[in-house]
Amino acid sequence: MIHEITVQTRIRDQMIDVTASVQQIVDRSPSDSGVVVCFVPHTTAGITINENADPDVKTDLLAALREEFPQSDRYAHSEGNSDAHIKASLLGFSLQVMFEKRLLVLGRWQAIFFCEFDGPRTRKLLVKLVPHA
Repeated sequence: MIHEITVQTRIRDQMIDVTASVQQIVDRSPSDSGVVVCFVPHTTAGITINENADPDVKTDLLAALREEFPQSDRYAHSEGNSDAHIKASLLGFSLQVMFEKRLLVLGRWQAIFFCEFDGPRTRKLLVKLVPHA
């Protein structure tokens, strides 16, 4: 079964912590252990794992991506969001996280972030549990 999380973004570039939403799905798993797959079905949004203890990490990451890949008319793609496509491709559209005893296996400071690069929009994050055999 594929679970869907709705993510509402408020600005053009944004990182939203979705760890608790993914954990809620894992809480309902029929298996105590396995892998959760998170997939973003959009070409201008991505997903990553990074630090959530200091909000400056998100600020710095987004600033670096904006600086390296600015929104501009220098790209061939005519919709004006080529920078968003590039940023999303660099971060990626899926990730896998193990879970054990129905808890996500993440490092102390780690969180799962939905990364918006062409907002504001209503997005979705698809989540699939793969139980341990």
